[in-house]
Amino acid sequence: MYIDIPVYAMKKGIPDISVILPALNEEETIGECLSRIQKVFSHLQLEGEIIIADSSKDRTAEIGESFGCVIVHPESMGYGNAYLAAFAFAKGRYIVIGDADNTYDFCEIPKLLELLDDGADLVMGTRLKGDIKPGAMPPLHRYIGNPFLTWLLNQLFGTDISDAHCGLRAIRREALERLNLKTGGMEFASEMFIEAAKAGLRIDEVPITYWPRVTPSKLSSFSDGWRHVRFMLLYRPLPFIAIPGFVFALLGLFMMGFFYVRGDVETSNLHSFILASLVFIGGLQAFLMGLTIMMYSAIHGYSDKNSFIRKLINYHNLEKELIIGIILMFVGVAIGYGIVHNWAATGFGSLSQIANAVWSLTFFLSGMQIFFSAIFISMMLLERGNDDV
Repeated sequence: MYIDIPVYAMKKGIPDISVILPALNEEETIGECLSRIQKVFSHLQLEGEIIIADSSKDRTAEIGESFGCVIVHPESMGYGNAYLAAFAFAKGRYIVIGDADNTYDFCEIPKLLELLDDGADLVMGTRLKGDIKPGAMPPLHRYIGNPFLTWLLNQLFGTDISDAHCGLRAIRREALERLNLKTGGMEFASEMFIEAAKAGLRIDEVPITYWPRVTPSKLSSFSDGWRHVRFMLLYRPLPFIAIPGFVFALLGLFMMGFFYVRGDVETSNLHSFILASLVFIGGLQAFLMGLTIMMYSAIHGYSDKNSFIRKLINYHNLEKELIIGIILMFVGVAIGYGIVHNWAATGFGSLSQIANAVWSLTFFLSGMQIFFSAIFISMMLLERGNDDV
């Protein structure tokens, strides 16, 4: 498993480096990781430090102390919480992060440092362009999960990398201080990359070797994958939800109007008319949900509060949303009352105004959606106060 350390001359002098390892019961592998890191320090004549963010119940911390590492115990469990706790203790000009399970060969650290020294702000290892050893990465992760999530991030944030969730990374201290990192779980891997892209940092990548784990993996393919996708929703709810919802709502409304104008809805196009109503109501729900997520994201600092968002979350606009919702519900009730009145006038015979009944239900449900969306947004704003948005 040993890889010879490449020799290169630092152009701007030898950096001070902090290497951070999150650890959860890694006593079987952490010693080898620490040995390799110290070998890199010695070979490059680096004044380096190793910080272990330890949440273990085994001898991980004891082994780390024997190597002279700084041991940090995060207050909360989680991949991101481990790094957030350790960053506060890191003193290095360059900061390297990587897992303590021996899947990454820390003898490859000089590859990352060389790119930092050449001007990169953040250097990502790439397993997919490197050497993935047999059994190191399940086919589901290698050919579907990681490529899809990386492609999604590249599309949403205008980047061009091959392995967005590789855990071996290096970053300049001043670049790290520009990132608004706060996520405590596995989403931290996406957050760090997204924040770097938003900050306009230069992101480079270098092929690395990925080795099989000695101990069982702590990842859950589908739940962790969903956590990353869910996190992306916070930053880009418009292309994910709001815009598709708006398009579907317009399509549904157009279809309803088209079939209604053609006439004879009850005898020739009833099912299509009802389907159009469902498309409109579903699209409107998705659109409102996208706007709600966008405002939540802005309120909690995941996205910028641009003029559109500020206008959208203005209290007076929310009052207008409440009024619109009430008007739509009233229209729906009025149409429904007319149907019932005519039905009673005919002696409660067969119900012939099915098209109007669909309109009544569509107006009423749409009004309810808008009304309760406005209430929910108002509750979010009450939590933070208008001055914070």
